[in-house]
Amino acid sequence: MRWRQITSLILALAFTALVADAGYKGVGPLPPLGPAFTPIRGVWSMARGAQPPHTQPLTVPGLRHPVSVAFSKNGTAYIKARTDHDLFLAIGYMQAKNRLFQMDLMRRQGEGLLSQIIGPAALSSDKFELELGLLRTARTNWLLDSPQTRQSLLAYSRGVNDVIQNEERNGTLPVMFKLLGYRPAPWTPVDSLVIQGDMTQDLDYTTAPIEYSILKKSLGSQRTRMWIPTDAPNPQHPYDLGPYAKRPLTPMPSAISTQTSWALTGGVPTGSLTPLNRGINRIASSTPSLRTVNRALNEVAAITNNFRHSFSDSNNWAVSGAKTANGQAMMAGDPHLMQTLPAIWYQIAGSAPGYNFSGVSIPGIPMIVIGHNANIAWSLTNVQNQATFMYREKIRPHHPNQYLWKGGWHTFKVVRYQIPVKGRSNGAGLTVRLTVHGPMMTQSGQTLAVDWVGALPSDDLQSILDLARAKNFSQFKRSLSFWHAPSQNFVYADNHGNIGLISAGYYAEVAHGNPAGILPGSGQDDISGTIPYSAIPQAYNPPSGLVFSANQREVLPSYPYYLGNTLDFFDPGYRADTIFQTLIHAKHLTPKNFAQLQSDIQDNLAQSMIPQLLAALQNRPLNPTEAKASALLREWNDSMGVRSPQATIWWYFINQYLSDTFLPWWHSLRVPISQDPNLALTANSAAAVPLIEDLQAWTAKDPGNAAFSLPNGTRRNALQVMSLAFSQTISLLSKKLGPNPQNWQWGHVHFRHFASLTQIAALGYGPRGSGGDQWTVDAADSGLMALAGPSWRMIVAWQGPGHPPIAQGVYPGGQSENPLSPWYENQITTWWSGRYYPMLSVNAMAGRRNIPVWTLNP
Repeated sequence: MRWRQITSLILALAFTALVADAGYKGVGPLPPLGPAFTPIRGVWSMARGAQPPHTQPLTVPGLRHPVSVAFSKNGTAYIKARTDHDLFLAIGYMQAKNRLFQMDLMRRQGEGLLSQIIGPAALSSDKFELELGLLRTARTNWLLDSPQTRQSLLAYSRGVNDVIQNEERNGTLPVMFKLLGYRPAPWTPVDSLVIQGDMTQDLDYTTAPIEYSILKKSLGSQRTRMWIPTDAPNPQHPYDLGPYAKRPLTPMPSAISTQTSWALTGGVPTGSLTPLNRGINRIASSTPSLRTVNRALNEVAAITNNFRHSFSDSNNWAVSGAKTANGQAMMAGDPHLMQTLPAIWYQIAGSAPGYNFSGVSIPGIPMIVIGHNANIAWSLTNVQNQATFMYREKIRPHHPNQYLWKGGWHTFKVVRYQIPVKGRSNGAGLTVRLTVHGPMMTQSGQTLAVDWVGALPSDDLQSILDLARAKNFSQFKRSLSFWHAPSQNFVYADNHGNIGLISAGYYAEVAHGNPAGILPGSGQDDISGTIPYSAIPQAYNPPSGLVFSANQREVLPSYPYYLGNTLDFFDPGYRADTIFQTLIHAKHLTPKNFAQLQSDIQDNLAQSMIPQLLAALQNRPLNPTEAKASALLREWNDSMGVRSPQATIWWYFINQYLSDTFLPWWHSLRVPISQDPNLALTANSAAAVPLIEDLQAWTAKDPGNAAFSLPNGTRRNALQVMSLAFSQTISLLSKKLGPNPQNWQWGHVHFRHFASLTQIAALGYGPRGSGGDQWTVDAADSGLMALAGPSWRMIVAWQGPGHPPIAQGVYPGGQSENPLSPWYENQITTWWSGRYYPMLSVNAMAGRRNIPVWTLNP
C-alpha cells in the first residue's frame, strides 16, 4: 500500500513537472505555476517533513521553560513539561507539526469556510454549518468557559501558531496548502472550540424528528407508534437497573439567550488567506494531478454537506477484580467513528506538575479525551438520547419577520454572513433567522426551528482537564458535571479496584407533546429542563462486577424520564448482548481476553434468527443452490469472518427480509424516500434500526403480525416472508457471485475503506475485504463498504495501588498526515490483526534508550 501511494504520487508529480516548464512563466491562458513547484519551498518539501524525528533541539518562542518530547516506535509523543502552560503549548505544537492541514480542514468545516479553499461545491456545507451555529456556540463558549479552560486554549493556540510561523518561514507548510494555494490563518481558541463543536455535531445532531413526522404522515399514527416504539421490543441489557427516583428537572439555558452580540455578529473569521500562487487552481483542469486534488476536495464538500449523526457507535466495559486473573479492576474501550487517514485521533502522553496522563487527543483540542492517569482510566461511548428537537413556527401573515410564541408576536433575530468563495470576488451572502427555539433551517423540504442541545454552551474541556487529574470516582463524577454535549457513557476503573459508568450530558425534556416528531412552536411544548445530574443513568461497583455500554438503552422501561425512541440510533442491543454473555459469568480475565472481545465478529442477530430461517425452509422444496446454501447455514457459527460464505448469505438475507416485509407498505403508503434518504429500507439506514428490532421480536414471538401481510389484504406470516426472502437472496447471489455458494465469501463483497481526508484515492487505505458487520463488537458500520468502525482500541489492566497500569492501545492510521511519512498508516496492520502498542507513562518512556528526543527551548 505504501509503495502504491508513493508510486502514484511520483507519477502525478512527474507529469506535473512536464507542464511546469511551460507553465512556469505562463503560456497562453495558463498562469505562472513556478512558486508551487520550486525544489526548496514547493510541494517537494513534503519529503523533508516525512523523515522520522531525530534527537535535536528546537526553538519554540512561546515556551517559558524547556520541554522534552520523546517518540515511541509508533510515533506517540511523550511530552514532559515544567508547567501546565508549557504542556498545553507543546501539545498544540506537536499536533500542528503532524496534523496542521487536518486541523485547518476541521475548523473550516465548522466555521463555514470550506468554500474559501474549495469553491462553490462547498457552499451548501458552509451554509448548513453557519445556520446550525457551531461558530456562534464556540464564541459563546469562549466567553463563558472557566479561566483554566481559557488559559489552556491560549497556550495551545500559541503552540499551533509557533508551527505555522516556522513552517511559513521555512517553506515547509504541508503539501495540501501549496497545492490549494493558500496559507493557514493564525490559530485561535475559538477554532479549538469549533472543532469541539464538530465532534458534538457528529455524535449528537440528527434529523430524527423529521423522519418520524414523515413516517407518521405516511403510515399513520398508530402504525408508526407500533413500528417505532419508545422502548425496543427486544432485550437491551441496560447497565443502570435502578431503582429510579423522579426528581424535579434542572433548568437549561437556551442557545439564543446565552449568545452575546459578538457571537451573533455573523462575521466569518476569514483570517489571512494569503495566495501562494494566484493561478494554481485555474490550471487544475489541465493538469491531472491537480485536477485530482480539485475533484477530491469537491467530494470533501459533498461529504460534509450531510455531517450528522447516522449510526450507533462504540463499546466500553469494566470489570471488578472478582472477574480478573490478578484481582484488580480492568477496563476497555473502542469508540466507533469514521475511519480516515489521517485518523481522528492523535496519541500523546503528558507530564507536568498538574498532570500525568496517556491517551488519545483530537487534533485541535489540548487534552486527551480517552486514556488513563496514575489512578483512573476512562473511555466513552455515545448515549444516543434525543438531542435535536424541531419546531414548526407560525409566521405572522403579512409580517414574515415575526413568529408566534406564548401568545405574542416576536421578531426574528437575524444574523448575516458573507461567505468567502474561491473564484467569486463577492463571495455568497447568507441570512440566518433565529427564534427562541433556534435557527430556522430547511431540511428534507421542511423549514423548521432547530433546538439542538449541542448549540448550548458546554465547558467540555474543563471536564476532560479535570478527568486527567482525577484520583477517584468522586472526583471523576464531579468532573463530568461540567459535561453537557454530546451526552456520553463514561466508563471508569481505578487502581483500588473500583468500577463505574456515568452517562454524562444534558437530557432535554418537554412538558407536553411528543418530542419524537415535529413540535408546534407556540410555547407549550418547549424544553422545560434537563434530567438532574443525580438522576441520569449511572452505576458504581454493581454487584455483578460488570458495567458496559454498546449504545444500547442505558435504563429499563421503568425509568421515569424520556431519553428518546428507537429512531434515535440506540443500538438494537446485539453488540451489548455479546459483551454481556461473554463477561457476566467470566472469571480470571486478562487483557488477552479483552482484546479477543474487542475483535469479536459474532453476529448476535444472526444467532437468534438463523434457526427460525432454517425452520421456515424445512417443509418446502429447495433447488440445488438453495439446498447448498441452507446446508451451509446449518453448520455456521454465526461468525462474520472474511472467508465465510454464510456471512454473505445472512447479510443479503436480512436486507431482503427487511425489504420484503416493509417495502410493500412503503410503496402503498407512499413513504417519500426521495425527500429523505434516511427512510430507505437498507440495514444501515436510520429507519431500518427500529424495523429490524421489530423483525427480530415479531419473528420469534408474533409471526402472524399484520406487518407481514400485504397492504392489499393478502395474508402472510413471518415464515412465508422469510422463505420468499431466502429464495430471492440465493437468486441474487447466484447472479452476482456465481452458482456455488462456497465461493460467496464475505470478504468478496464486504470491505473496509480508510479514505484520505483529502478524498484522493491513492492516499487512502483499501478497500480491503473485511470481517464484521454493524452488529458485531468489532463493528463495520455503513453497509458493504464500511467507512466507520473501531477508531481506537484501548485496554487498561490495573495492578493495584502504587503501581502503574498495564495499558495498551492502537488506532487504524498513524501520527502523521504526510503520506510519505513512515508514521502515516503504520498502525493499520497492527490494528487489523488485533494487536496493540504499550501506553507508557512519560517517566517510563524517559527510561528507555536509543529513542529520538526533541528538546523544545524558549
